[in-house]
Amino acid sequence: MTGPVSRTLLCTGDPNGIGPEVAVMAARRTGCAPILVSDRAVVESAVRVTGGAEVVRDHHPGLPPEPGTLDLIDVGALPAGAHRPGTVDAAAGRATLAYARTAIRAAAAGAYPAVVAAPHSETAIHAAGVSFTGYPSLLAEVTGSPADRVFLLLVGGGLRIVHATLHRRLADAVTDLDADRVVAAGRALHQALDRLGVPGRTAVFGINPHAGEGGLFGDDDERVTAPAVARLREEGHPVDGPTGADTLLAANEHAGYVAAYHDQGHVPVKLLAGRTSVALSIGAGVPFCSVGHGSAFDLAGSGRADPEATVRALRTLADRKQVATA
Repeated sequence: MTGPVSRTLLCTGDPNGIGPEVAVMAARRTGCAPILVSDRAVVESAVRVTGGAEVVRDHHPGLPPEPGTLDLIDVGALPAGAHRPGTVDAAAGRATLAYARTAIRAAAAGAYPAVVAAPHSETAIHAAGVSFTGYPSLLAEVTGSPADRVFLLLVGGGLRIVHATLHRRLADAVTDLDADRVVAAGRALHQALDRLGVPGRTAVFGINPHAGEGGLFGDDDERVTAPAVARLREEGHPVDGPTGADTLLAANEHAGYVAAYHDQGHVPVKLLAGRTSVALSIGAGVPFCSVGHGSAFDLAGSGRADPEATVRALRTLADRKQVATA
């Protein structure tokens, strides 16, 4: 990602949430000329709701952008009558995954340089009977990557935090953590920062308060994070820790951090960046970025949703300096 990324694929997320609206508004506000991946009726509705007048045309590989048009890969995933903004349902959950899978496959085949995804609803996806723990797991599935080697890197508020585990019950996340997973997350973080042009050392958060305080608060860090840091250093990665997350974040002297579980990484980024944070899925070989907020069903269909996070996600893949300064 060393120069401008053109014709990025932009999935509209849950069709009944704000995803289609923020996707259409973001497409207007950036120079990336993204190609929407969705259903025609969903995109045309979003154009009307947001006060636009763009023509929605079917996209074909190599088709250049034109002013006043929105290019669309029409997936045809949402049944007739199932587009009901503000409603959480299984059909919309299935469509969300169909949009993302279509885009990831196209990018993995080399036809397009990157994928951005508008917000999904885990409730709707689970209602469809699909086991789903976030976009990183879907990326792993579609690309054939090991599920435990694709990670979420949350960026915002001056922080870049990769998550060794993600959408798991806390007790399960801690049980599943091992040195191999933390090492893999650390490697992926260093590789991502290198590609994005962000220099500097990284650090690993302790699992327990004070990184266990020498065993006073459990032996998890002695068994998991300390050996992982030692291995990363042996591989030549400039990494510190394990140290308590509060201590590391208070200083914020590192280019990136490895968090043990969801809230350990999400809370500080969301506190500082609010809904403008962006989420990179790293480790699968496909540049993929999503937003750090939800589908806001209460706003869906109103045209009042804020597209800033989607704009940032598009620009993150178009210009690596966005990650360096986010």
